[in-house]
This record gives sequence, C-alpha cells and structure tokens, in this order.
Amino acid sequence: MDKKIKITKNMNLAEVIEACPKATDILLEYGLHCIGCAAASFENLEDAMKVHGLSKKEMDEIIEKINKNL
Repeated sequence: MDKKIKITKNMNLAEVIEACPKATDILLEYGLHCIGCAAASFENLEDAMKVHGLSKKEMDEIIEKINKNL
C-alpha cells in the first residue's frame, strides 16, 4: 500500500475500505457495521461515526488505528 495515502474523517467509507482493507475489522470493533450499507459509498467516516454515537476521542482512535494499518 502506498504510504502517501492518509485516512481522514472526510473520506467516504468505501474509499477507506479500499485504501485499507483492515479498516473493516477496526470499524467493526467499534460497532460500525455499515461497511456493506448502501450509504458506505457516499457517507463519510465522520458522519457514520456520529450516527453510531461515537465520541470525538473514539473517532480519533479509529482514524489513528486505520492509518497505522495502511
């Protein structure tokens, strides 16, 4: 994987999974089961995490974990 890519909260879920397939497991750990949802192609990571009631701290943790797995 090209290390120049950095996952941000503004990327849609499909982009995140394409850039980092391991992100699926990380998102599932936090209760985000929307990987296969129709919204995954247009909903950004931040919106998905907000919908699931995650805190800013949890959102930052998720993004950090995903970026470490690129």
